[in-house]
Amino acid sequence: MASENFVQPAIPRFDGHYDHWSMLMENFLRFKEYWQVVSIGITEPPAGVVLTDAQKIELEGQRLKDLKAKNYLFQAIDRSILETILNKDSSKQIWDSLKKKYQGTARGEAGTPPDTSS
Repeated sequence: MASENFVQPAIPRFDGHYDHWSMLMENFLRFKEYWQVVSIGITEPPAGVVLTDAQKIELEGQRLKDLKAKNYLFQAIDRSILETILNKDSSKQIWDSLKKKYQGTARGEAGTPPDTSS
């Protein structure tokens, strides 16, 4: 009965403060059990490698998790930001691109002032 009142967490919206948003988004993705595909990515087998049925099922499961994680990331960022991400093939590539571009925008990293040039 208690689960009937459970409220699904909202997708954290990126508001330009990357450090704060990334903590919230990482926690959200961990809760959804998608963080591993975002942080590590998916290892695709080399061309020509024959997979067992179990390996095919595992790979398809990882691809589905990646697709769902990408969906959450797309919902979290504005179109104008999304258009600046050149490679959107995987959730890891999107996450790494956002991190490279925006990390430190809320506060300086290790005493370094935030990058205000962009």
